[in-house]
Amino acid sequence: MKLLETILHEIENVKVIEASIDYKQYVTLDLSVTNQDLKNLKLDNAVDFENYIENFLAKHGAKVAFGGYFEIRNLYKRSSIFNDSTVEERNIHIGLDLWIKAGTTVLAAVDGVIHSFNNNVGLGDYGPTIILEHVIDRQKFYTLYGHLSVESLSEIKIGTTVTKGQQIATLGDASVNGNYAPHLHFQIIRELSTASGDYPGVCSSKDQEYYLQNCPDPNTLLKIK
Repeated sequence: MKLLETILHEIENVKVIEASIDYKQYVTLDLSVTNQDLKNLKLDNAVDFENYIENFLAKHGAKVAFGGYFEIRNLYKRSSIFNDSTVEERNIHIGLDLWIKAGTTVLAAVDGVIHSFNNNVGLGDYGPTIILEHVIDRQKFYTLYGHLSVESLSEIKIGTTVTKGQQIATLGDASVNGNYAPHLHFQIIRELSTASGDYPGVCSSKDQEYYLQNCPDPNTLLKIK
């Protein structure tokens, strides 16, 4: 049986947002603790955050900003979901973010079925979320799409078949997506266990070895240069 990483690497021409946007129009965005520009940015203010993203895209002549896999961020300090005093802080991002305007179409990465979905409300959470289940070369894995619009969940059903490149959702705005600038959180997951409609997208340093193994780099599949 092939390793999952080998399977992901072999799949070509994958897009998870607006297919007409060429990867040449993507630019890497650093939201880590080392980015000095973020020290003067009010990350808890979605308007300021969105303006920062739009100015960054304009500066680089790009349409999509992407990045963040296994990035250590201060972005989550504002929310008790990640920063509860009773447990170790979760600040290591384990998906890949694609930053673009609300309403942008979200696409199934590869053929699969709808495994589950949920509106994960709360400051800093995913908001509307869809998880797809895939089986390729006898390997089962899952893809998670977070920060969607509420309308994305209105007419979908568990078990529905989806095809690679099919629109499955649109991106939500700050009022529904956990109070972030609009973006897609895209994550690959080997084992979901009992999770349904939700799965951690940020981990603590204590758990990072497990999540690094269970959530491989999404760019192995997307191949954004």
